Amino acid sequence: MTEPLFSPENTPTEEIPKLVKNQLQTLLENNNLEQAKSLLVSAQAVDIAEAIESLPESWQVIAFRLLSKEKAIDVYEHLDTTVQQALIEEFKRQEVIDIVGNMSPDDRVRLFDELPAKVVGRLREQMSPKEREKTALLLGYQENTAGRIMTPEYISLKENLTVGQALQQIKRLGKSSELVYYLYVTDKSRHLLGMVSLKDLVLTEPDTPLSDIITRDLISVSTETDQEEVARLIRRYDLIAIPVVDREARLVGVVTVDDVMDIVEQETTEDIYTLGAVQSEGDNYFQTNLIAVARKRVVWLMILLFTNTFTSGIIESQEDVLQERVALAAFIPLLIGTGGNVGAQSSTVVIRGLSTDQVRSLGFAKVVIREAIAGLLLGLMLGAIAMGWAYLLRKDLSVAIIVGSSLVAISMLASVTGTTLPFIFKFYKLDPALMSAPFITTVVDVLGVIIYFYIARLLLGL
Repeated sequence: MTEPLFSPENTPTEEIPKLVKNQLQTLLENNNLEQAKSLLVSAQAVDIAEAIESLPESWQVIAFRLLSKEKAIDVYEHLDTTVQQALIEEFKRQEVIDIVGNMSPDDRVRLFDELPAKVVGRLREQMSPKEREKTALLLGYQENTAGRIMTPEYISLKENLTVGQALQQIKRLGKSSELVYYLYVTDKSRHLLGMVSLKDLVLTEPDTPLSDIITRDLISVSTETDQEEVARLIRRYDLIAIPVVDREARLVGVVTVDDVMDIVEQETTEDIYTLGAVQSEGDNYFQTNLIAVARKRVVWLMILLFTNTFTSGIIESQEDVLQERVALAAFIPLLIGTGGNVGAQSSTVVIRGLSTDQVRSLGFAKVVIREAIAGLLLGLMLGAIAMGWAYLLRKDLSVAIIVGSSLVAISMLASVTGTTLPFIFKFYKLDPALMSAPFITTVVDVLGVIIYFYIARLLLGL
């Protein structure tokens, strides 16, 4: 059998990655390399990359070597960096140069960021002068900036050209460019003047001056712009790409939407890890050594453990109140648990709002007031239920009132705390996600116990 096991034309799109993965592994297990090669010819690069990543390490190299040289480069750019590194160690010297030397500059730099310095130095020495210069340009910018993630492979046109001349230039340079939908127009000193779309060029008479169809009201970013801001601008203005200029407003590169999608995934992953009080440092968590995992997670847990000792200390200092109403001790977990959950909800929505810029139009004061009212409403509803439940359990009205009123106060305080702390971190240029659910919960636990015993003393006259 020499035909591929599936045909992309009659296979549902969402099923293709799973089919490629399963069939590739089956063919390799049966040592059917010819059929596996035929399968890979019909599959998309991103699906092949996912399939190779799922294979045992010993088979990853075999599967990759079945690819044609041109497709291998495309597949390699889609692989996880850990798999890229593993493959490099197995490749022969010339194979490495053929693959790395033909990668797009921005993808190559991402790989270099993960490789040991000695390996990077050796690879750079063996690259062509042109590719080495492109790589050095990007590596010269700080990490997580537009300059670091941009591609220098774009087409720029001079404003004194005609439409016909511009099209001829595109035909000549298009194969070496990552982007041909947007063409950027510069002056003799490479200062960015505007943009023209390929559609406008094709639909305009050849002898028309390029300056007549230039869009000069253009969104651009600096090489020092944070990559998250780049992603926000591309999403906000629905762009396919955004030009990058240096301090002298000279065009030096372009960030494309596919690069932004990678950034959004990376940043979202980091935020989720941070919200869970897990230090990720950009690593693939599930491919990280367990010792390293424990070391990263224990830092926050030790901080939270130390903070929780305050809760124990406060409870211990209130022995006289507990002796007066022993039943109060039974409701401490309920109160601080509920308060922690309310605070975690508020911090989560605010951190997400800060990340997506949705809270900018409201401002700090309105967001805090909004969440305080929400906390009050939640407290009233939950407090009424808790008060009724406490009375049914203990048949003590004073205990029920203390529990219910405490829950109202704790819920409102938790909402305000969960809302305010992320804003404070944002003000001091720290990651708001550091105000994670575990941290907010711990803070609210301490404050909730203080409120609970204060209200108890007040109502019991102690």
